[in-house]
Amino acid sequence: MESMLNKLKSTVTKVTADVTSAVMGNPVTREFDVGRHIASGGNGLAWKIFNGTKKSTKQEVAVFVFDKKLIDKYQKFEKDQIIDSLKRGVQQLTRLRHPRLLTVQHPLEESRDCLAFCTEPVFASLANVLGNWENLPSTVSPDIKDYKLYDVETKYGLLQVSEGLSFLHSSVKMVHGNITPENIILNKSGAWKIMGFDFCVSSTNPSEQEPKFPCKEWDPNLPSLCLPNPEYLAPEYILSVSCETASDMYSLGTVIYAVFNKGKPVFEINKQDIYKSFSRQLDQLSRLGSSSLTNIPEEVREHVKLLLNVTPTVRPDADQMTKIPFFDDVGAVTLQYFDTLFQRDNLQKSQFFKGLPKVLPKLPKRVIVQRILPCLTSEFVNPDMVPFVLPNVLMIAEECTKEEYVKLILPDLGPVFKQQEPIQILLIFLQKMDLLLTKTPPDEIKNSVLPMVYRALEAPSIQIQELCLNIIPTFANLIDYPSMKNALIPRIKNACLQTSSLAVRVNSLVCLGKILEYLDKWFVLDDILPFLQQIPSKEPAVLMGILGIYKCTFTHKKLGITKEQLAGKVLPHLIPLSIENNLNLNQFNSFISVIKEMLNRLESEHKTKLEQLHIMQEQQKSLDIGNQRNISEETKVTNVGSQIDKVFNNIGADLLTGGESENKEDVLQNKHKRASLTLEEKQKLAKEQEQAQKLKSQQPLKPQVHTPIAPVKQTKDLTDTLMDNMSSLTSLSVSTTKSSASSTFTSVPSMGLGMMFSTPVDNTKRNLTNGLNANMGFQTSGFNMPVNTNQNFFSSPSTPGVTTMTMGTPSTLPNFNAVGVPPAGAKQTQQRPPDMSALNNLFGPQKPKVSMNQLSQQKPNQWLNQFAPPQGSPGMGSSVMGTQMNVMGQSAFGMQANPFFNPQNFAQPPTTMTNSSSASNDLKDLLGEVYCSYF
Repeated sequence: MESMLNKLKSTVTKVTADVTSAVMGNPVTREFDVGRHIASGGNGLAWKIFNGTKKSTKQEVAVFVFDKKLIDKYQKFEKDQIIDSLKRGVQQLTRLRHPRLLTVQHPLEESRDCLAFCTEPVFASLANVLGNWENLPSTVSPDIKDYKLYDVETKYGLLQVSEGLSFLHSSVKMVHGNITPENIILNKSGAWKIMGFDFCVSSTNPSEQEPKFPCKEWDPNLPSLCLPNPEYLAPEYILSVSCETASDMYSLGTVIYAVFNKGKPVFEINKQDIYKSFSRQLDQLSRLGSSSLTNIPEEVREHVKLLLNVTPTVRPDADQMTKIPFFDDVGAVTLQYFDTLFQRDNLQKSQFFKGLPKVLPKLPKRVIVQRILPCLTSEFVNPDMVPFVLPNVLMIAEECTKEEYVKLILPDLGPVFKQQEPIQILLIFLQKMDLLLTKTPPDEIKNSVLPMVYRALEAPSIQIQELCLNIIPTFANLIDYPSMKNALIPRIKNACLQTSSLAVRVNSLVCLGKILEYLDKWFVLDDILPFLQQIPSKEPAVLMGILGIYKCTFTHKKLGITKEQLAGKVLPHLIPLSIENNLNLNQFNSFISVIKEMLNRLESEHKTKLEQLHIMQEQQKSLDIGNQRNISEETKVTNVGSQIDKVFNNIGADLLTGGESENKEDVLQNKHKRASLTLEEKQKLAKEQEQAQKLKSQQPLKPQVHTPIAPVKQTKDLTDTLMDNMSSLTSLSVSTTKSSASSTFTSVPSMGLGMMFSTPVDNTKRNLTNGLNANMGFQTSGFNMPVNTNQNFFSSPSTPGVTTMTMGTPSTLPNFNAVGVPPAGAKQTQQRPPDMSALNNLFGPQKPKVSMNQLSQQKPNQWLNQFAPPQGSPGMGSSVMGTQMNVMGQSAFGMQANPFFNPQNFAQPPTTMTNSSSASNDLKDLLGEVYCSYF
């Protein structure tokens, strides 16, 4: 990479040095900027050709430079001869003005180092194109290296040279004297121009019909630059020292031969012995046959043979050569007509431009771009010719690349975009709008092309509006969305609403219907559909156009109409239109068909929505029922602890105050029922709903075969027995005078764990039932005990159906009816001591019993430590005894028929409880045993 950069740097440096050294100090550089070396030309290719620009106008030119270093090897007088010869040729060229002669833009300027003059832009000399690269840069430009002449270029080029010679011979009365490929220049547009008048000979009697041209004898001692090229020189120059216009025609024949033979002349001349060479050449010319001219096209072969004839009078003159059939080619004639276009009037031009589209496909692209396109664009200054020229320009644009279009065509189209007259210009652009939008840069589209479309929609001509509306859908996909939404659609709507032409209104609706697919759904629903209701016309064609837009929007996959839009706006608009009197039967059927489709979809979508809502409501109900069941179980368990806690903490106070506490508890329970859900409860409910949704989306499970389990024999429900025992205990606790019991149960502070009951339990049976829907009222306390099926209530091994309790807060507060409580102050009936034998099957001696008397004899700390739970037990606070007593109460007192206390849930071996004289003492022993067993 570095070597390539160095090579490029050295090349650029060398070229810059060559240009600087060649032109530095020459007056030409004052007015012109000299560019890179592009070609060479003139006699012996001695002139270097550079591209350049005029500083004042930025006009492109070609700068011819002759470096005097080329003649350093000659003597001074030889140098002067060479310089004089070169000067003479340039000065003569400067004086002559003709389309077939190279145009001089700036006369010859001489400096100490070089000669220089400026001409029209030049591509190369014919010698360079034919492969003679002498005096060119070391790296030949690919444009010249790969250049190949097309047949039409060759034909028309030779025709141009013939026309130039005809001008010199007939009008100027001059013989060029050195017609060679080096002195034929191809300009930037490909035209062939004559230069190199160094050896031209003017007539001595120009006023007479028979001009005479003096001729100098060939001097082999002169430098080569002071002599014409002998290989293209007529024999009479050397052999008879005479010249005439026919001598130039011989040179033209040799040039034609060289063009078709890759630059090789007819004969090679030995310059050291030129006379002998010409004598031999004369013999060969006299015997010249068709075999020597095989590469020359057959149409011109005979004419070339005549041009190379030894006798000058046999050779055709220049005017005759311009009329030979070889030059009657369609392409050559077309190019010739373009060269004379400035001489034609508008009628002739219009006829020519109308027929040009038939000729353009037959011409090479390079010829069209270089020769024809500049002539066409030059006619844009004539508004009357634009409608005839523009189709040809756009036809050429289709064959050009995007870069060529932007560089060569678009700059000339810019002013034409803004022309409003004649109206045909707008029509032509609309017909080629896809081409313009494809190849024109986005900025130019926004600034030039689309404004032209907007003007067409607002044009007073109905034909222009119709054409524009018909063409817009063909290139709608090429228009950017903001321009379509903010500029194009509003103008189409205005054209529809404001026009008095039914055709324009219908075409506007058709145009909108065709471009709906390029619009956004919500733009159509919010802007296009409401616009349809603003159209005042009720003609059948307009109504069918409105129906078409509705149907297209309704059935399109990307668009569609919402059921709210259908019910609220579309159907209320379409149904009245469907019964317009102007509609025929087929049109009415079309309306009814679309309306039915809309109604069917409306029914289907809304019915589906309602079904989904119904399913969701049913799922929500099932979730709520499940939550209530879970909450019921948890609340029952926790309220059992609360009730028992109140029994032991308030047993004495309740006997004294009667039913006051009951009323308070009922009030608190009513408040509890009306309490709102906490954040944790809502989160739990949301998780349950999410879990239910996941279960719903899962595939149905395959049924599995389960081995039936033999039912466990149910034992007698001990609820009534426990209720009687607790009532008896309550009576005994009031009447007895034993201090041990009083100190035992009153010295322990309550932890406020509410379980089951809110008042002391009397001997009246409560309305207690087993199951989830018992009519019970609960009151929350500081701690509750929700159900956890993974813990053992007692220390015995876990058995199926045993449900244990853990400390926690209930997740929900179900609404249960309050437990019936007897009125405050009601007296309780004393009963006989209950028979405790029924409890023998429930609680057996699993651990050593510790009687309440033994506990009373211990110190308080020892007694508390004995009943303390293990370290880290969940939900246990500092008030140990309150919790212990809750458990005792739940174990022995007032239990409902509940699964937690069903005898079948305890897999303990049945034992017989030791009878005591007092039911109270036995129950205390039993409670102590339960505590020992649990902890």
